[in-house]
Amino acid sequence: MNPLTNPAPGRKLAAYALPLVVFLLWMTPISLLPKLGSAFWLQASEFWIYPAQTLTCAGLLVWFWRDYEWHRASGFWFALGVAILVFLLWISPQAFLGFSPRAAGFNPEVWVIGSGAYWATVLFRFLRLVVVVPLVEEIFWRGFLLRYLIDEKFTEVPFGKFSWLSFSAVTLAFTFAHSSADWPAAALTGILYNVVAYRTRSLSACVLAHAITNLLLGLWIMQTKQWGFW
Repeated sequence: MNPLTNPAPGRKLAAYALPLVVFLLWMTPISLLPKLGSAFWLQASEFWIYPAQTLTCAGLLVWFWRDYEWHRASGFWFALGVAILVFLLWISPQAFLGFSPRAAGFNPEVWVIGSGAYWATVLFRFLRLVVVVPLVEEIFWRGFLLRYLIDEKFTEVPFGKFSWLSFSAVTLAFTFAHSSADWPAAALTGILYNVVAYRTRSLSACVLAHAITNLLLGLWIMQTKQWGFW
């Protein structure tokens, strides 16, 4: 057996799960640091934690890149349609149903608009939103957990294989991984991204759908200044 073409099970598990674990660990200090002082880097720690999180997780993704099962992104138009539908689901309460705008959140306009700090903040925010988050989440939720709950030897489970247990558990876990205000949209999103996995049988298509949704959402946030959607 060639160890380069047949990675050890432990490495496969790390490749699929570790990026999301590290991503979530980076989120922990954001709620703790404001209690330590009034300095800007403590009160608004997300302005340095998010870039550090983005770079760390990107590094892990590059390190494990050959361990992922990248199939051709079949079903492009289906994935695109789901991406747009998910985007509309997330913004519909404020955009169409008259809910209060979500203006409180990660606001890059704490810096002078057009300054180097402003554009660096926006750039890293979009890298995180459109590249790192779709890869980290889809690799874990659809690439790993959706199959692991069918068989612990998840790499032997064909991508997109259906079971009610894995479908339900991943949908619920994906939902509760988001803030409570987003649970309705997150639940529907989890269902729809699972459907992309079943329909296309391609992890690449799932990442693509998630990335397009997040790109549209990011552009909408910049246009409406509803920073609470970050």
